[in-house]
Amino acid sequence: MPRENLNDILVFLAVAREKSFTRAAAKLGVSQSALSHAIRDLEARLGLRLLTRTTRSVSTTAAGEELFRAVAPRIEEIDACLTALADFRDKPAGVIRITSTDHPVETIIWPKLRRLLPAYPDIKVEVTVDYGLSNIVEERYDIGVRFGDQVAKDMIAVRISPDIRMAIVGSPAYFATRTKPKTPEDLLNHDCITLRMTTTKALYAWELKKGKRATQARVSGQVTFNTEPQMLRAALDGFGLAFIPEDSVIEHIQKGELVSVLKDWCPVWPGYHAYYPSRRQTSRAFSLVLDALKHRA
Repeated sequence: MPRENLNDILVFLAVAREKSFTRAAAKLGVSQSALSHAIRDLEARLGLRLLTRTTRSVSTTAAGEELFRAVAPRIEEIDACLTALADFRDKPAGVIRITSTDHPVETIIWPKLRRLLPAYPDIKVEVTVDYGLSNIVEERYDIGVRFGDQVAKDMIAVRISPDIRMAIVGSPAYFATRTKPKTPEDLLNHDCITLRMTTTKALYAWELKKGKRATQARVSGQVTFNTEPQMLRAALDGFGLAFIPEDSVIEHIQKGELVSVLKDWCPVWPGYHAYYPSRRQTSRAFSLVLDALKHRA
């Protein structure tokens, strides 16, 4: 393959991944005009339109999507192989990118990494909070962290936490003028602090379960957030009920700052798992980070 073809394909992958010439140019450290020129050259050589451009967005055509799906994983494999060469150095090194939601970052990932990283100064970790269930291959993450039942079957998954119990909580000030809910249906008459999902843009329906009975409570309220810490803060401030992992609120319950309700309807979810593509060639830095995150009962 002529070298210019490979360079232009790398440019195409960056634009397709970022869905923006501006962001791709910033990431690659080149001008937007240079990127546009490279894409035009590639399209001319292939005789195909790869990208559809509008004033607001960039998206792949059917041919562009086919090229992206075929080439991107192979480039990832090459990058992983080059990263693995760090094992031949005296010290493990490299950047490990992790995507997760707030709760495991606060309670699992950072507490474990802060013990590991001082011993390995050449390992760099980038943690991104994301409720959108990102495709870690397309977004070039090394590790994703999600509940066990959310991990795709083609991924290798490693448990990093025990099972997680959920809780529905509100402040004493909130309950001073409200009757505590006794059934999931009662939640519809309460102000609830809602979570906006990044991917679907819809409000999260609370998944409740009692024995073999399961229901989804489509709650509403005055305030909506897309991350957990703000939901907890709003609950403490008396703005309504929040559906949050129990270990995030247990101290507030013990101090009397929050009251737990509908305990028999709060589910236990199958723990957090770190997952990664089965084809990934692991570097020593990756292995050290993954081993540090593992749950040890």
